Amino acid sequence: MTVIPLRIVVIIASTREGRFATVVANWLIEYVNARAGIEVDVIDLVDHPLPLGLSRNPEPAVAKALAELGDRLIRADGFIVLTPEYNHSFPAPLKNFIDWHYTQWRAKPVAFVSYGGLSGGLRAVEQLRLVFAELHAVTVRDTLSFHNSWKQFGIEQPLPAEVPAAAKVLLDQLHWWADALRTAREKSPYLA
Repeated sequence: MTVIPLRIVVIIASTREGRFATVVANWLIEYVNARAGIEVDVIDLVDHPLPLGLSRNPEPAVAKALAELGDRLIRADGFIVLTPEYNHSFPAPLKNFIDWHYTQWRAKPVAFVSYGGLSGGLRAVEQLRLVFAELHAVTVRDTLSFHNSWKQFGIEQPLPAEVPAAAKVLLDQLHWWADALRTAREKSPYLA
């Protein structure tokens, strides 16, 4: 029996100039790529700016970009959203990206990796759980958060010992949900 790898889309939410996202993203992508049974697709929102005004009839260039991104989301079995916390919430480009897509999130799991100051981005994650629930997505219970992240990713300082264990729990849960929901969607399409 051939096992088809789970396709997980990692969404890098920050588009801020001088962002710290790439540091965390490089670690995360390497960690997820090392996991057997997962195929990673990275969508970095800095590479995919979308207009702020939602439209049912976007300009041709926007429609083409949306179709390409939408296809990648449709093919996904699950998602990891990598987000910082800005003003006790998540970045506006992430909400814009989410809002431009609708059915692509349905009956799929979403895991969160957050980073920031003292809260480690957890307030952003709590708000994202509400947004994804409205889109009929399932959010993974455990979150990987990096508190005071710029101190944890120092050149000579290794990540705290609990990080790989927490990342494993996150990926185990994401894998379980992605596999279960892919099987369920194949058996009976999700109706919303």
